[in-house]
Amino acid sequence: MDRPPRVMGVADLALFYIVTGISLRWIASAATLGPSALWYWALAFAGFYIPLVAAVIELSSRYPQEGGLYVWIRETFGPFAGFMAGWSYWTSNLPYFPSVFYFDAGNALFLGGARMQTWSGSTTWFMSFALIALAAITAINIVGLKWAKWLHGMGAVGMWLPTLIIVMLAAFSYHRFGSVTRFDAASARPAFDLSHIIILSGLAFALSGPEAASFMSGEIRDPRRTIPRALPLAGMVVLPVYLLGTIAVLVIMPAHAVNPLQGLVQAGSIAAQHIGMGWLAWVVALLITVGNLGAASGYLSGCARLPFAVGIDHMLPPVFAKVHPRWGTPWVALLLQGGLGALFCVLGQAGTGVQGAYEVLVSMGIIAAFLPFAGVFLAVLRINGSASAAIGVTRLPGGRTTSIGLALVGLITTLVALVLAALPAADEANKPLALAKIVVLTAILLGAGAAVYRAGRRRA
Repeated sequence: MDRPPRVMGVADLALFYIVTGISLRWIASAATLGPSALWYWALAFAGFYIPLVAAVIELSSRYPQEGGLYVWIRETFGPFAGFMAGWSYWTSNLPYFPSVFYFDAGNALFLGGARMQTWSGSTTWFMSFALIALAAITAINIVGLKWAKWLHGMGAVGMWLPTLIIVMLAAFSYHRFGSVTRFDAASARPAFDLSHIIILSGLAFALSGPEAASFMSGEIRDPRRTIPRALPLAGMVVLPVYLLGTIAVLVIMPAHAVNPLQGLVQAGSIAAQHIGMGWLAWVVALLITVGNLGAASGYLSGCARLPFAVGIDHMLPPVFAKVHPRWGTPWVALLLQGGLGALFCVLGQAGTGVQGAYEVLVSMGIIAAFLPFAGVFLAVLRINGSASAAIGVTRLPGGRTTSIGLALVGLITTLVALVLAALPAADEANKPLALAKIVVLTAILLGAGAAVYRAGRRRA
């Protein structure tokens, strides 16, 4: 059987981790909390990002083959657990794509000036943008990672550069006019009420991404050495972008005025107008649009390797294990990922407005993604409790004690985030409908996974 070529080195992988590790939409969501958001970012980074990076470094070096967390959990807890973890993660990206495209469509409105701003409540605009963008990145990834990695690289630039521009605008605005938001001990004190804590699950979810590249380990040159080198490089960009971006938005505008779908470019537009450089808002909107297209492409690249790996294990029809005869990519898995993502663009919109659809899609994505993350941390605990490190396995400083401690922290954070993600947002107009959508659609996804597994076992 043919295999995709190994085309990703340390630089390519670091850019990939940046574009999948930064989600600019969460800067706006965090800014709605005010200065206390900085504490929530710190909690999410310490409680989830660092433990996840540690788990990925250890598990990817122990099991370096294609498939990522599907393989890690399969080898640790058996085929059914591995399949359901892979299925849950894979399905988490079905609502992820329309949600990130809804955010992207909201920012793209700034490219057309005041006339396009009138479309901010148009479901037709948001759905059309999502479907066209999804079709485009699917086509690029079918052609191959050697081309898609350039979109990932441009996406990485589109993540940190607009944040840098807004930080500079905020600094200039602060120098000229002062800060709109007061930053002091009282205002920065975190309020651990339900409406604030719910967003904490989203901020932890925003810091996911270190696991994504391991799904395509077979396309990374020497993954045991490359992954541990690339992850720290990306981490030095990820946290500063989130923290500085949140501060910059709050310097420019008050928390209550921040739009979760457009907050970052909204802040950039306000600051640019204040200093007579309104054209900068167009540049920021363009960069954010490209950045999110790159992020969506990165997740499409990684997640499509899940049905490919499962197909290799004969748990899905043999066509999923085939690669394109010309481009060497798992084209059937990519088409399936793109097609089902398009279906979720339509399903998430049913019976609700743009903002309501966005919130439902985000909640579903968080729940489906955090279930396998719990499995990842449990896998670290199990292998450190029962197995010695094999030759070539990368161990953390402090060895088993450090691994177990970080895995416990990550597991607790993940379980808390799962509960919080199921709760509807405070401003959701129809909370019972939103909760029912989340619960029913999640149950359907998991039930479908169990059915596919049973069919695959009979086929195998």
